[in-house]
Amino acid sequence: MATPTQDWTSEQLLSDAVSKKDIVTFLHVNATHDFLVEHKLTGKLVTVVKNAKKDSLLESYNSLFARQAFRGADEPSEEDILAAKSAGPVAEKKEVVAEVGPPKFTKTVLKKGDKLGYPKKGSNVAVFYTGYFEDGTIFDTNDNTKKKSNPLRFRVGAARVIPGWDEAMLSMSRGEKAKITVEAEHAYGKKGLPEAKIPIPPNTRLIFDVELVSLD
Repeated sequence: MATPTQDWTSEQLLSDAVSKKDIVTFLHVNATHDFLVEHKLTGKLVTVVKNAKKDSLLESYNSLFARQAFRGADEPSEEDILAAKSAGPVAEKKEVVAEVGPPKFTKTVLKKGDKLGYPKKGSNVAVFYTGYFEDGTIFDTNDNTKKKSNPLRFRVGAARVIPGWDEAMLSMSRGEKAKITVEAEHAYGKKGLPEAKIPIPPNTRLIFDVELVSLD
């Protein structure tokens, strides 16, 4: 694509002769995606126009030409990127509908939480827990009030814990205590955890009493 020309002066850009929509449209068509990210100009045109300030757009416009940060002919425009993103959920929805098999976990609430603070993927949480087999044998716990043990802290969705836990955390609110049963394939699967202090056999369903102490 041909290199754009800097047709607007600073005076014109700050006047009513050139609208914020005109400037954002020009930047969306001609700037690289990285440039738009840096200047916080990504997203739907109407949203960017609404939130942007005229003097900031002037700075971005002049910076585009100073740095020659023009997108190449084979690089998608911001509108192309948004169109691709908007098409994504349709395919994802079809995949979810087609998914079959047992749930990753089942949950029974033992104590209600505040129903306000729910973890999201990326949230840091702290929990007390006791894990036991279906016959009641405890294989791991940090819930020992006599020793005043510290809660387990981890980031949800970062694969720091078994998959069933990551999913279960998203359903709990701050202060909640629940019994969570995790299916084998979403716990330690076919390999089990033979190196644990109390080994977990392959293909073992696990039960946990979990209390969500805090999150941020």
